[in-house]
Amino acid sequence: MAVAQTSDSAGQSQIEITGGRGSLFQRDGVLAWLFMIPGWSILLLFMAYPFFLGIWLSLTDKMLGFKDYDYIGLQNYRDLWADSIFQQTLKNTAIYGIGTVPFKLVLGLGLALLLNRQFRFSRFFRAGLLLPWIVPTALSSLAWLMLFSSVISPISLILRQWGLIDQNINFLGDPWNARISLCVANIWRGIPFFAISILAGLQAVPTELVEAAALDGASRWDRFRAVIFPVIKPIVLITTLFSIIWTISDFQLVYVLTKGGPANETHILGTYAYQIGMNATEIGQAAAISLYLFPALALGAILLLRSIRSEGAR
Repeated sequence: MAVAQTSDSAGQSQIEITGGRGSLFQRDGVLAWLFMIPGWSILLLFMAYPFFLGIWLSLTDKMLGFKDYDYIGLQNYRDLWADSIFQQTLKNTAIYGIGTVPFKLVLGLGLALLLNRQFRFSRFFRAGLLLPWIVPTALSSLAWLMLFSSVISPISLILRQWGLIDQNINFLGDPWNARISLCVANIWRGIPFFAISILAGLQAVPTELVEAAALDGASRWDRFRAVIFPVIKPIVLITTLFSIIWTISDFQLVYVLTKGGPANETHILGTYAYQIGMNATEIGQAAAISLYLFPALALGAILLLRSIRSEGAR
């Protein structure tokens, strides 16, 4: 009897141990962390490591092709203040952001409100709206390069046939013409992102509230202001935040169209960092250029997200 009881107790303890392991993996918190490990690993490998490496390089005098380098602190950042091209680059970046993001927001919002209605071929137009966004930037930039050509531009050809101009417009050879051309191309590419994101938010607006406001005599503007916009406001803010970050960090469009020219007049942070890092081989200073606006962008993102969270908690 004693032997049987011993074996029974051993089996019972083994079952309890096995059951304990099973219950551990059945916990939602443990499973959530296990599922997050692959994603976090990718983020650490491809985002966190390059980011912190860039911060370290911006504090050194690292040169491309040279193994040895020294820690110089914030000297790269101080040197940039005396760089007239960098000062112009900051102005261009501000012009590029202010001259594109508001237009993308307004036009994208208008398209989203239009496509939110049910009409014939509405699904076809919604799908076609994505084309500027899903086409590779380098490919679409080549199309804009042809449109802005000083020799074969169809825009200049049409305007000359209408008698509005006497000679072809130098879109990319004049500094201000080049800046405006870059803004137009960026707006064209960025509108679909706003439109599709806001359209997804409009799908979540309760139709009962809109219909009730219409029955109460509210105008279309009052319905949008009091009923629709409060629902889509978080999406609009988040979309605007992403657009600001992507616009400031843009590279392909500017590089393909102007490469920062003419005479370094259209550089933004990405293209100027590339020129300093790859052409001038000053990797440390190029890293400093890339990270120059990071504190301001990070602070703005934190304040915006906290504002959205506080409004959602009310």
